[in-house]
Amino acid sequence: MMPRKICVVTGSRADYGLLRSLLVAIAADSDLQLQVVATGMHLSAEFGMTIQHIEADGFSIDARVDMLLSADSPVATAKSIGLGVIGFSDALTRLLPDILVLLGDRFEILAAAQAALVMRIPMAHIHGGETSEGAFDEGIRHALTKMSMWHFVAAEPYRQRVVQMGESPDRVFNVGAPGLDALDEMHWLDREALQAALQVPLAAPLFLITYHPVTLANDDPALPMAELLAALERFPESTMVFTYPNADTGGRKLIEMIDRFVAQAPARRHAFVSLGQQRYLSLMKLADVVLGNSSSGLTEAPALQRATVNIGDRQKGRLKATSVIDATEQRDAIERAIQQSQSNDFSEALKQTVSLYGQGRVGWQIKEQLKILPLAVQKSFFDIAHGN
Repeated sequence: MMPRKICVVTGSRADYGLLRSLLVAIAADSDLQLQVVATGMHLSAEFGMTIQHIEADGFSIDARVDMLLSADSPVATAKSIGLGVIGFSDALTRLLPDILVLLGDRFEILAAAQAALVMRIPMAHIHGGETSEGAFDEGIRHALTKMSMWHFVAAEPYRQRVVQMGESPDRVFNVGAPGLDALDEMHWLDREALQAALQVPLAAPLFLITYHPVTLANDDPALPMAELLAALERFPESTMVFTYPNADTGGRKLIEMIDRFVAQAPARRHAFVSLGQQRYLSLMKLADVVLGNSSSGLTEAPALQRATVNIGDRQKGRLKATSVIDATEQRDAIERAIQQSQSNDFSEALKQTVSLYGQGRVGWQIKEQLKILPLAVQKSFFDIAHGN
């Protein structure tokens, strides 16, 4: 028998870090043939040309789908999706995968799914059933669920939600969050090695900050960013490491604000387009607090027993461990949350933090299922009222 062709789409530094363990597992299995399609921010110099990270890990890129326009307005994002559908149609016609694997909720992934759906390519979706009520990613994630045949979710409430959406329970697998795999496999960098790698001092207290635009908010994304930066001004002795936001609507304005803020105190404030998984997670492990609205503050940070200050509504509805402190997008609220995260009582309680997203080996679990899943594209709606 010919190896089953498994095509994995990655569009950003974030989803590649989550998918890496699965790529390794597929590549090592002689019954499977790995295909990698890179798109989105991976192909943009503005966002670090992170396709280089994939290649440095030893993976071949089977197709590149260049779809990002050099603008971040709503219309530019919509047009980028259209370009992506065209590009993925060409790539999938050439690769002819048996299964297309998609993760998450970004618009680049929606483009891939639209092409695969009408081309009758079965899809497996990772991280379905979650909610992020402040972003249009919420709608994209649920659309991907309905387009996909199989589902690999990160927690039991998410499995139940996917079933609630009409997906048969025998096609929904609770495997945990794949991002936790890296924590078991990571070659960690200590503070000294990180300082050498980043060429910046990392004196405590260390703040790791990632804030993305809240794409469904009516307000200018610069307003909550200004509140966050104003709150950070109140901690002048802290070392602050920013990672740039994603290529979302309004993201470029936030990058400009970060750069200006960093320039005001370059000895203590630092910004990076992309850190890569090893440096990012090693920083998180050392950080006194993880700030912003990235999902990594809810998944990886609790598993490392690090404090998270989760700002605003972007992650509203997701499961949150006891290490996560929610704050509204006002400077006083953010300041109070940071102070709470640094208190002796909270630091002591962090030692009891339990991950809500499984215990790892997720890539291997998914790979094992991809070997045996039936290659089908037709499915019936599962009516929970009748159990069928």
